[in-house]
Amino acid sequence: MKRVSIVILNWNGATMLRRFLPSVVDETPDDLAEVVVADNGSTDDSAEAVGRAFPEVRWIQLDRNYGFADGYNKALEQVEAEYVVLLNSDVEVSRGWIDVLVDYMDKHPEVAACQPKILSWHDRERFEYAGASGGFMDSLGYLFCRGRVFGVTERDEHQYDDVCQLFWASGACMLIRLDDYRKAGGLDGRFFAHQEEIDLCWRLRSRGRGIVCVPQSVVYHVGGATLGKENPRKTFLNFRNNLLMLYKNLPQGRFLVVMCLRFLLDYMAACAFLAKGEVGNAKAVCRARTEFWRLRWSFSASREENLQKMTVRHVREQLDFSVLWKYHVCNKKTFHQLISCRNH
Repeated sequence: MKRVSIVILNWNGATMLRRFLPSVVDETPDDLAEVVVADNGSTDDSAEAVGRAFPEVRWIQLDRNYGFADGYNKALEQVEAEYVVLLNSDVEVSRGWIDVLVDYMDKHPEVAACQPKILSWHDRERFEYAGASGGFMDSLGYLFCRGRVFGVTERDEHQYDDVCQLFWASGACMLIRLDDYRKAGGLDGRFFAHQEEIDLCWRLRSRGRGIVCVPQSVVYHVGGATLGKENPRKTFLNFRNNLLMLYKNLPQGRFLVVMCLRFLLDYMAACAFLAKGEVGNAKAVCRARTEFWRLRWSFSASREENLQKMTVRHVREQLDFSVLWKYHVCNKKTFHQLISCRNH
């Protein structure tokens, strides 16, 4: 048994696999890790593309498209390793990427999961949107990263090269202890896709486990390969899943205030989309609110379980300010500006 299983979830991604799987295979020591492609019921020639060019890669065939969350849950049922890497199919890795992550985790048993520094494949000197140099959350559930605040991504000038404790690690490339993954219940399949890894990280942090970025490991992510940045389906999933994540994980003392404020802010976001002529995205926000209210009671048992197992009432990486206010009103567009403003 290899110590690490690098699991790439695929759905009709033959083109991505042909382009990016070679770097994963070439830069992964055979004595340390196996490379696995878990296929979410693809109908393209993904199986042929992998089998012909990479016979050493293990293929797991799922019977249908379970989405990102349950796709990984199903795949990891068939994996036995100390560590697993959740790796998007549109990621190019660099030399030594996996060794650095494993070495850090071996030395820090209190840490459940870590991510590398994630740079843009299109502009290799700029941070990539989905993860950058590690993820945080503000007091109202809005997400941002070292190197990315909303749509503003910074150039990588080594300003975030320190190992840093995070609120969440990116599902684009996350190394996690398989035991921690299973004890926490894995990814929530009801999310289907988007923010399920953040929900998992919140559960882990609330139960006293660490999440870090190890930026000495570097990967390059295309991003937006499945759903475009302005796709209404993506908008729907992000807004709905963010609300479900808050419902599942917010401590009781903060729950009512946060959910009431989010009611107002979400409809303000819908109005902002309308003002820009993005009718599909505006409708997606309203549908997400409706779907959240329809589904919330089915998440009650998960909320109760999370509150019972919570040992950390307030995760310090959920920062105590509104990133919306700092970004739009105070014109703070970078992570350093946000933190500097907070400290003063």
